Amino acid sequence: MADTPAVPDSSKQLIDMLRRSRLFRDYERVFSEATGLALAIRPLEFWQLAHHGKKHENPFCALLAENPATLSVCLRAHQDMIDHTGVLPHTVTCPFGLTETAVPIKLGEQIVGYLRIGQVLRHIPAKMNTTKVSRELQRCGVEFKGKIRRAWEKNPLLPPEKYNAIVRLLAFFADQLSALSNQLITEKSNAEPPLVLKARDYIDKHKNEELSLADVAKAAGASVFHFCKVFHKATGLKFTDYVARMRLEDARNRLLNPNLRVSEIAYDVGFQSLTQFNRTFKRVFGQSPTEFRTNLASGKRNKRQ
Repeated sequence: MADTPAVPDSSKQLIDMLRRSRLFRDYERVFSEATGLALAIRPLEFWQLAHHGKKHENPFCALLAENPATLSVCLRAHQDMIDHTGVLPHTVTCPFGLTETAVPIKLGEQIVGYLRIGQVLRHIPAKMNTTKVSRELQRCGVEFKGKIRRAWEKNPLLPPEKYNAIVRLLAFFADQLSALSNQLITEKSNAEPPLVLKARDYIDKHKNEELSLADVAKAAGASVFHFCKVFHKATGLKFTDYVARMRLEDARNRLLNPNLRVSEIAYDVGFQSLTQFNRTFKRVFGQSPTEFRTNLASGKRNKRQ
């Protein structure tokens, strides 16, 4: 039995490779044209509404994403779904009455990400459903009227049998993506020197700790001088810049969770001071962590994927 290929740096990198693949882009286009639904592919750790900013995003969910309180409720439902998704697709209904499903994508036996669909009603809402949504919104300080009520009333409706058929089709597509994952990892492994692969793996496992150049070079089985030369040629980055970017990507995902403090995130991902974290984040992403989070919460962040 063949060994399972190693996941590169993080599941996020592999999922990014799949997202850019012709296979996924063609399938996403046809899927959305046929169903009117958004299809997303997300890594294991993704602290944001899966379809936020996409062309076919549910307008009601888009409004929820603009309010930190309602966004927090949606994110908890998201986490509950991921926590209970094993080797089979898992479906949940959020506190606002909308259904969403995660379909696992695997590399060998390891889950590396999910196909995400949903933001739909599976039954015509009764009066009690509307009352429940109204109460949930009120708990978040939002009145169930105006544009948010109009958006709720226009929620897409898919009968259970049709929705379940779509999920089954996505499970077949997830198998295709899993096969592509193995191919991409094999190609990447063949393209990079073993020294660099060992270093990437070591950095990914210890990126939230203190990392010295000497320790990583030793783990890669090379002298510091040789390691720096080969690593820079393969990645295009100096060791310190590479580690900083790994930590910043981790931090950016965590910033999407409104329940975490910026200072808490900075230290959790491996930065030694909040000042250093803020300065490095702004240099790489063009805005401070606080500005990034504010723009997200206010709906000004217009990222299309």
